Amino acid sequence: MTHNPVPGRSSQPDLLVLHSVRIQGMADDDAVALRFGLDEADTRELLLDDEAYGWVRQAAFGGTAGWSMTDRGRAEDDRRLAEELADAGARPVVEQAHETFGPLNARLLQACTDWQLRPENGDRLTPNTHTDKEWDAAILAELEALDGELAPLVTELGSALTRFEGYDARFSAALGKARAGRGEWVAGTGLGSCHVVWMELHEDLISTLGIERGA
Repeated sequence: MTHNPVPGRSSQPDLLVLHSVRIQGMADDDAVALRFGLDEADTRELLLDDEAYGWVRQAAFGGTAGWSMTDRGRAEDDRRLAEELADAGARPVVEQAHETFGPLNARLLQACTDWQLRPENGDRLTPNTHTDKEWDAAILAELEALDGELAPLVTELGSALTRFEGYDARFSAALGKARAGRGEWVAGTGLGSCHVVWMELHEDLISTLGIERGA
């Protein structure tokens, strides 16, 4: 007798809106909605509700503006995530994924550092001018390997909580653009680069498990 796999738990829109702000750090209305494919008008209403509760606030930094999370909002997101994790019985899956993610994370951070810096004449902080094609090719090959290892990890997470779906596809898309010569898609900010997508997944994992960053 065969059993159909149980689909992953789908998160409520109010959780997704608040959590979208958290994992992005700062995001405008469109970015908050786009992150989980939510209706823009509904997202705007939920953001205004969250602002009224003191969970998010309008912020501006370095020429960009959007929503950022308050300490109260973080506590509320923690509460909702813990409740969802328990209700879905998903903790073992997410804990295993987090354990697998650790060594991959170290490799990703090293690759992004190598993309930005190329030690020369004993100076570890020499910027990478991207004139050494072999150096850059080795980094892109490492990102390709990480891309292959990310896919099954995200599939497993998505089988428990559907909001984890898509990280692998976003990483692959960024890597494709980097391979096509658009180097900012490796570690650039303000766009869905490999590094940005990876950092969002990291924040998603640790916040879901209630782990303090750096713990």
